[in-house]
Amino acid sequence: MNRSRAIAIADRAATLSLRLILALNLLFLISFLLLIAFAAGSARAEAPACKGRDMLAALEKSDPALLAKIGREAAATPNGEGLLWTLEKPGAKASFLFGTMHMTDPRVTDLTPAARDAFEGADTVVIETTEILDQTKMMATIAAQPELTMFTDGTTLTSLLSPDDASMVTRELGERGIPIAAVARMKPWMLSAMIALPACELARKAQGAPVLDVRLAEDALAADKSLEGLETVADQLQAMASLPMEFHMKGLVETLKLGDRIDDVIETMIVLYEHEDTGMFWPLFRAVLPAGNDDSAGYAAFEEAMISSRNRTMAANAVPILNRGNAFIAVGALHLPGEKGLIELFREDGYTVTAVN
Repeated sequence: MNRSRAIAIADRAATLSLRLILALNLLFLISFLLLIAFAAGSARAEAPACKGRDMLAALEKSDPALLAKIGREAAATPNGEGLLWTLEKPGAKASFLFGTMHMTDPRVTDLTPAARDAFEGADTVVIETTEILDQTKMMATIAAQPELTMFTDGTTLTSLLSPDDASMVTRELGERGIPIAAVARMKPWMLSAMIALPACELARKAQGAPVLDVRLAEDALAADKSLEGLETVADQLQAMASLPMEFHMKGLVETLKLGDRIDDVIETMIVLYEHEDTGMFWPLFRAVLPAGNDDSAGYAAFEEAMISSRNRTMAANAVPILNRGNAFIAVGALHLPGEKGLIELFREDGYTVTAVN
């Protein structure tokens, strides 16, 4: 396999950090925790240019066989193409299911005409959690369960690392302007979230640019639509906290080691989103699992906590809203495809779910 710099992001040593980046992108509230904790001080800074490269385009040139393998697996993924779907059931007006990406990039936030029409025609708009629109309420929820975001028993980040890794983490954070003392008691996934986003994305957030989900929520309220949520902030925090601490610590270390290559991961995710290739996400990142060291149990736990379990909660909470009809449900696109994705769950519940091309 050609391991050129162009596809360095697919290095097998990066597996944990890639999983972690996906996990973080599945949490809508992370954008706001980041803004509150880190970004506010740079709100007036000019956003730097994004510099990530599409790794699929690189693979097309350097390793077409691997790309073809990923493509075949993606093609076999149920409901792996499309972001906008109609939900129909006798007795209620049709609703829509729309996949989002929790980013501020204009390629994400600019809706297609079909999605815009579906949104504008809806009576009710639904996002993952509406609590993120009320910063005071969200912070009160976090304060009520501090153990979900902070070590409360005297543990520190460095106490959970080997001496070499502790030294590396301290050094790398320092180079990013983050003193280890300031974040020593922070749960590692909070810190990983900050360093897993490109500087351009953090700067746009700091300047007040809304992620797609917030833009939809704000537009809904401005249009006097009903706005509802499918989860709570506590639900999302508990999903992340349920993953083993070893996963989070290794993910933090590997994410720091990736450095600027993280930008390539995010760029690739945006390109896939723009092309509506939702079925390509998981095959792509599964393709970089370490040879001979496939932690099937760990991967299954990750998929259950971050996707499958939350999908079941979202689907159940959406039913009363869908029964009223004419809703526009917007959730992270990674929740849509697959045998345990929202599309299949709604079909199991008796809905006819059809892609809108």
